[in-house]
Amino acid sequence: MRRLWLTAFALALATSPLRAEQRLNVVASFSILADLVKDVGGDRVNVTSLVGPNGDIHVFAPAPSDAKKIADAKLLVVNGLGLEGWLPRLVQSSGSKATIVTASNGIPPLKHGSEADPHAWQSVANAKIYVANIRDGLAAADPADAQTFRTNADRYLAALDALDAEVKAAVAKIPPERRKVISTHNAFGYFAAAYGIEFIAPSGVSTETEPSARDIAAIIQQIKTDRIPAIFLENISDDRLIRRIAAETGAKVGGTLYSDSLTGENGPAPTYIDLVRHNIKALTRALGQ
Repeated sequence: MRRLWLTAFALALATSPLRAEQRLNVVASFSILADLVKDVGGDRVNVTSLVGPNGDIHVFAPAPSDAKKIADAKLLVVNGLGLEGWLPRLVQSSGSKATIVTASNGIPPLKHGSEADPHAWQSVANAKIYVANIRDGLAAADPADAQTFRTNADRYLAALDALDAEVKAAVAKIPPERRKVISTHNAFGYFAAAYGIEFIAPSGVSTETEPSARDIAAIIQQIKTDRIPAIFLENISDDRLIRRIAAETGAKVGGTLYSDSLTGENGPAPTYIDLVRHNIKALTRALGQ
Protein backbone atom coordinates (compact mmCIF):
# COMPACT_ATOMS: atom_id res chain seq x y z
CA MET A 1 0.00 0.00 0.00
CA ARG A 2 2.83 2.37 0.92
CA ARG A 3 4.55 1.63 -2.42
CA LEU A 4 1.36 2.47 -4.33
CA TRP A 5 1.04 5.74 -2.40
CA LEU A 6 4.64 6.69 -3.18
CA THR A 7 4.13 5.90 -6.88
CA ALA A 8 1.01 8.06 -7.00
CA PHE A 9 2.85 10.88 -5.22
CA ALA A 10 5.71 10.72 -7.74
CA LEU A 11 3.27 10.86 -10.64
CA ALA A 12 1.53 13.84 -9.10
CA LEU A 13 4.84 15.66 -8.80
CA ALA A 14 5.66 14.93 -12.42
CA THR A 15 2.47 16.62 -13.59
CA SER A 16 2.34 19.38 -10.99
CA PRO A 17 3.04 23.11 -11.55
CA LEU A 18 6.53 22.46 -10.20
CA ARG A 19 7.33 20.57 -13.37
CA ALA A 20 5.98 23.42 -15.48
CA GLU A 21 8.39 25.74 -13.67
CA GLN A 22 11.27 23.56 -14.84
CA ARG A 23 10.52 24.43 -18.45
CA LEU A 24 12.83 26.83 -20.24
CA ASN A 25 11.32 30.31 -20.24
CA VAL A 26 11.66 31.75 -23.76
CA VAL A 27 10.52 35.08 -25.18
CA ALA A 28 10.20 35.53 -28.95
CA SER A 29 9.97 38.95 -30.54
CA PHE A 30 6.92 38.15 -32.68
CA SER A 31 4.39 35.43 -33.41
CA ILE A 32 6.13 33.65 -36.30
CA LEU A 33 9.28 33.14 -34.24
CA ALA A 34 7.19 32.02 -31.27
CA ASP A 35 5.62 29.32 -33.41
CA LEU A 36 9.01 28.02 -34.54
CA VAL A 37 10.24 27.95 -30.94
CA LYS A 38 7.15 25.97 -29.87
CA ASP A 39 7.75 23.40 -32.60
CA VAL A 40 11.38 22.89 -31.61
CA GLY A 41 10.95 23.27 -27.85
CA GLY A 42 7.79 21.22 -27.47
CA ASP A 43 6.69 20.69 -23.88
CA ARG A 44 10.11 21.61 -22.52
CA VAL A 45 9.63 25.34 -23.10
CA ASN A 46 7.26 28.12 -22.09
CA VAL A 47 7.06 30.59 -24.99
CA THR A 48 5.86 34.18 -24.84
CA SER A 49 5.59 36.43 -27.89
CA LEU A 50 6.12 40.17 -27.47
CA VAL A 51 4.14 40.96 -30.64
CA GLY A 52 1.24 38.52 -30.72
CA PRO A 53 -0.96 37.19 -33.53
CA ASN A 54 -2.31 39.87 -35.89
CA GLY A 55 0.21 42.35 -34.45
CA ASP A 56 2.48 44.60 -36.52
CA ILE A 57 6.09 44.36 -35.39
CA HIS A 58 7.05 47.37 -37.52
CA VAL A 59 5.01 49.75 -35.35
CA PHE A 60 5.26 47.87 -32.04
CA ALA A 61 5.64 50.09 -28.96
CA PRO A 62 6.87 48.06 -25.94
CA ALA A 63 5.07 48.42 -22.63
CA PRO A 64 6.53 47.99 -19.11
CA SER A 65 4.97 44.51 -19.04
CA ASP A 66 7.16 43.56 -22.01
CA ALA A 67 10.28 44.49 -20.05
CA LYS A 68 9.05 42.21 -17.27
CA LYS A 69 8.62 39.34 -19.75
CA ILE A 70 12.21 39.72 -20.93
CA ALA A 71 13.50 40.06 -17.38
CA ASP A 72 11.96 36.68 -16.53
CA ALA A 73 13.27 34.90 -19.65
CA LYS A 74 16.34 32.71 -19.93
CA LEU A 75 16.36 32.92 -23.73
CA LEU A 76 15.28 35.72 -26.08
CA VAL A 77 14.75 34.77 -29.72
CA VAL A 78 14.81 37.63 -32.23
CA ASN A 79 14.77 37.92 -35.99
CA GLY A 80 17.60 40.38 -36.51
CA LEU A 81 18.28 42.08 -39.85
CA GLY A 82 17.05 45.34 -38.34
CA LEU A 83 13.49 44.18 -37.72
CA GLU A 84 13.38 44.86 -33.97
CA GLY A 85 14.74 48.40 -33.79
CA TRP A 86 13.04 48.89 -30.42
CA LEU A 87 14.70 45.86 -28.84
CA PRO A 88 18.08 47.13 -27.49
CA ARG A 89 16.43 49.79 -25.34
CA LEU A 90 13.84 47.29 -24.09
CA VAL A 91 16.50 44.76 -23.12
CA GLN A 92 18.50 47.44 -21.34
CA SER A 93 15.51 48.72 -19.41
CA SER A 94 14.53 45.19 -18.39
CA GLY A 95 17.92 44.40 -16.86
CA SER A 96 17.59 41.00 -18.51
CA LYS A 97 20.41 38.47 -18.44
CA ALA A 98 18.73 36.34 -21.10
CA THR A 99 20.84 34.85 -23.87
CA ILE A 100 19.83 36.33 -27.23
CA VAL A 101 19.43 34.00 -30.21
CA THR A 102 19.27 35.75 -33.60
CA ALA A 103 17.25 33.36 -35.73
CA SER A 104 18.37 34.81 -39.08
CA ASN A 105 22.11 34.28 -38.44
CA GLY A 106 23.77 32.78 -41.50
CA ILE A 107 21.22 34.12 -44.02
CA PRO A 108 22.65 36.48 -46.67
CA PRO A 109 20.32 39.49 -46.48
CA LEU A 110 18.54 40.99 -49.43
CA LYS A 111 18.61 44.77 -49.59
CA HIS A 112 16.01 47.55 -49.75
CA GLY A 113 18.32 50.29 -50.88
CA SER A 114 21.01 50.43 -48.19
CA GLU A 115 18.97 48.54 -45.60
CA ALA A 116 18.57 44.79 -45.11
CA ASP A 117 15.21 43.23 -45.87
CA PRO A 118 14.29 41.58 -42.56
CA HIS A 119 11.55 39.26 -43.91
CA ALA A 120 13.86 36.30 -44.48
CA TRP A 121 11.33 33.74 -43.17
CA GLN A 122 9.29 34.17 -46.38
CA SER A 123 11.66 31.63 -47.96
CA VAL A 124 11.08 28.18 -46.47
CA ALA A 125 14.76 27.35 -46.98
CA ASN A 126 15.57 30.32 -44.75
CA ALA A 127 13.03 29.16 -42.18
CA LYS A 128 15.08 25.97 -41.89
CA ILE A 129 18.07 28.11 -40.89
CA TYR A 130 15.87 29.82 -38.30
CA VAL A 131 14.94 26.41 -36.90
CA ALA A 132 18.57 25.27 -36.71
CA ASN A 133 19.57 28.45 -34.86
CA ILE A 134 16.64 28.06 -32.46
CA ARG A 135 17.51 24.40 -31.87
CA ASP A 136 21.12 25.24 -31.04
CA GLY A 137 20.08 28.11 -28.78
CA LEU A 138 17.64 25.95 -26.84
CA ALA A 139 20.18 23.14 -26.51
CA ALA A 140 22.84 25.52 -25.17
CA ALA A 141 20.42 26.99 -22.65
CA ASP A 142 19.10 23.60 -21.53
CA PRO A 143 21.67 20.87 -22.24
CA ALA A 144 19.62 18.25 -20.37
CA ASP A 145 16.90 18.48 -23.01
CA ALA A 146 19.22 18.96 -26.01
CA GLN A 147 18.31 15.61 -27.56
CA THR A 148 14.61 16.42 -27.33
CA PHE A 149 15.22 19.70 -29.12
CA ARG A 150 17.24 17.95 -31.84
CA THR A 151 14.54 15.32 -32.35
CA ASN A 152 11.78 17.93 -32.53
CA ALA A 153 13.85 20.05 -34.92
CA ASP A 154 14.55 17.10 -37.22
CA ARG A 155 10.84 16.34 -37.41
CA TYR A 156 9.97 19.96 -38.14
CA LEU A 157 12.76 20.36 -40.71
CA ALA A 158 11.34 17.37 -42.58
CA ALA A 159 7.93 19.10 -42.59
CA LEU A 160 9.57 22.25 -43.96
CA ASP A 161 11.26 20.24 -46.72
CA ALA A 162 7.84 18.94 -47.73
CA LEU A 163 6.40 22.46 -47.57
CA ASP A 164 9.18 23.86 -49.76
CA ALA A 165 8.51 21.18 -52.37
CA GLU A 166 4.79 21.93 -52.16
CA VAL A 167 5.33 25.63 -52.88
CA LYS A 168 7.67 24.92 -55.80
CA ALA A 169 5.19 22.46 -57.32
CA ALA A 170 2.37 25.02 -57.02
CA VAL A 171 4.42 27.79 -58.65
CA ALA A 172 5.45 25.45 -61.47
CA LYS A 173 1.78 25.23 -62.51
CA ILE A 174 1.54 29.01 -63.00
CA PRO A 175 2.43 30.13 -66.56
CA PRO A 176 5.78 31.98 -66.37
CA GLU A 177 4.37 35.12 -67.95
CA ARG A 178 1.75 35.35 -65.19
CA ARG A 179 4.12 35.07 -62.23
CA LYS A 180 3.90 38.69 -61.13
CA VAL A 181 1.68 40.63 -58.76
CA ILE A 182 1.40 44.09 -57.29
CA SER A 183 1.65 44.23 -53.51
CA THR A 184 1.96 47.37 -51.43
CA HIS A 185 3.64 45.53 -48.57
CA ASN A 186 7.26 45.11 -49.60
CA ALA A 187 7.79 41.94 -47.58
CA PHE A 188 8.08 39.19 -50.16
CA GLY A 189 11.55 39.68 -51.61
CA TYR A 190 12.84 36.38 -50.21
CA PHE A 191 9.74 34.58 -51.44
CA ALA A 192 10.26 36.07 -54.90
CA ALA A 193 13.93 35.09 -54.97
CA ALA A 194 13.19 31.53 -53.83
CA TYR A 195 10.14 30.76 -55.95
CA GLY A 196 10.20 33.03 -58.99
CA ILE A 197 7.09 35.14 -58.47
CA GLU A 198 7.73 38.84 -59.05
CA PHE A 199 6.30 41.26 -56.48
CA ILE A 200 6.00 44.77 -57.85
CA ALA A 201 5.52 47.76 -55.55
CA PRO A 202 3.28 50.39 -57.15
CA SER A 203 5.26 53.49 -58.04
CA GLY A 204 4.97 56.40 -55.62
CA VAL A 205 2.46 54.76 -53.26
CA SER A 206 3.15 54.76 -49.53
CA THR A 207 2.21 51.72 -47.44
CA GLU A 208 1.52 53.98 -44.44
CA THR A 209 -1.65 55.67 -45.70
CA GLU A 210 -4.67 55.10 -47.90
CA PRO A 211 -3.81 55.75 -51.57
CA SER A 212 -5.07 59.01 -53.04
CA ALA A 213 -7.10 59.23 -56.26
CA ARG A 214 -3.84 60.00 -58.08
CA ASP A 215 -2.22 56.93 -56.50
CA ILE A 216 -5.09 54.73 -57.63
CA ALA A 217 -4.85 56.09 -61.17
CA ALA A 218 -1.10 55.37 -61.17
CA ILE A 219 -1.70 51.80 -59.96
CA ILE A 220 -4.27 51.24 -62.70
CA GLN A 221 -1.85 52.52 -65.35
CA GLN A 222 1.00 50.40 -64.00
CA ILE A 223 -1.11 47.23 -64.01
CA LYS A 224 -2.10 47.86 -67.63
CA THR A 225 1.43 48.73 -68.74
CA ASP A 226 3.11 45.75 -67.05
CA ARG A 227 0.19 43.39 -67.70
CA ILE A 228 0.04 42.36 -64.08
CA PRO A 229 -2.59 39.64 -63.56
CA ALA A 230 -3.21 40.05 -59.82
CA ILE A 231 -3.19 42.68 -57.09
CA PHE A 232 -2.69 42.39 -53.35
CA LEU A 233 -3.24 45.86 -51.96
CA GLU A 234 -3.39 45.46 -48.19
CA ASN A 235 -3.39 49.18 -47.45
CA ILE A 236 -6.62 49.76 -49.37
CA SER A 237 -9.43 49.18 -46.91
CA ASP A 238 -12.20 50.54 -49.13
CA ASP A 239 -13.64 47.69 -51.21
CA ARG A 240 -14.97 50.20 -53.74
CA LEU A 241 -11.41 51.19 -54.67
CA ILE A 242 -10.38 47.57 -55.06
CA ARG A 243 -13.40 46.89 -57.27
CA ARG A 244 -12.56 49.95 -59.37
CA ILE A 245 -8.99 48.77 -59.92
CA ALA A 246 -10.15 45.28 -60.84
CA ALA A 247 -12.86 46.55 -63.18
CA GLU A 248 -10.56 48.94 -65.03
CA THR A 249 -7.61 46.57 -65.39
CA GLY A 250 -9.04 43.06 -65.51
CA ALA A 251 -6.60 42.05 -62.79
CA LYS A 252 -7.80 39.64 -60.16
CA VAL A 253 -8.01 40.78 -56.56
CA GLY A 254 -5.87 38.27 -54.73
CA GLY A 255 -7.04 38.93 -51.18
CA THR A 256 -4.66 38.94 -48.23
CA LEU A 257 -1.09 37.71 -48.05
CA TYR A 258 0.24 37.22 -44.53
CA SER A 259 3.75 38.52 -44.09
CA ASP A 260 4.76 39.66 -40.60
CA SER A 261 2.31 37.94 -38.30
CA LEU A 262 0.32 34.81 -37.72
CA THR A 263 -3.42 34.96 -37.16
CA GLY A 264 -5.26 33.72 -34.08
CA GLU A 265 -6.12 30.04 -33.74
CA ASN A 266 -9.37 30.47 -35.68
CA GLY A 267 -7.77 32.42 -38.52
CA PRO A 268 -6.31 31.08 -41.78
CA ALA A 269 -2.66 31.26 -40.64
CA PRO A 270 -2.27 30.20 -36.99
CA THR A 271 1.14 28.57 -37.67
CA TYR A 272 4.08 29.30 -39.94
CA ILE A 273 3.26 26.31 -42.17
CA ASP A 274 -0.36 27.47 -42.41
CA LEU A 275 0.84 30.97 -43.34
CA VAL A 276 2.96 29.70 -46.24
CA ARG A 277 0.18 27.43 -47.48
CA HIS A 278 -2.38 30.23 -47.29
CA ASN A 279 -0.14 32.57 -49.28
CA ILE A 280 0.70 30.11 -52.02
CA LYS A 281 -2.96 29.14 -52.41
CA ALA A 282 -3.93 32.82 -52.67
CA LEU A 283 -1.22 33.42 -55.26
CA THR A 284 -2.03 30.39 -57.39
CA ARG A 285 -5.76 31.22 -57.35
CA ALA A 286 -5.05 34.77 -58.47
CA LEU A 287 -2.38 33.97 -61.06
CA GLY A 288 -3.83 30.80 -62.55
CA GLN A 289 -5.66 31.12 -65.83
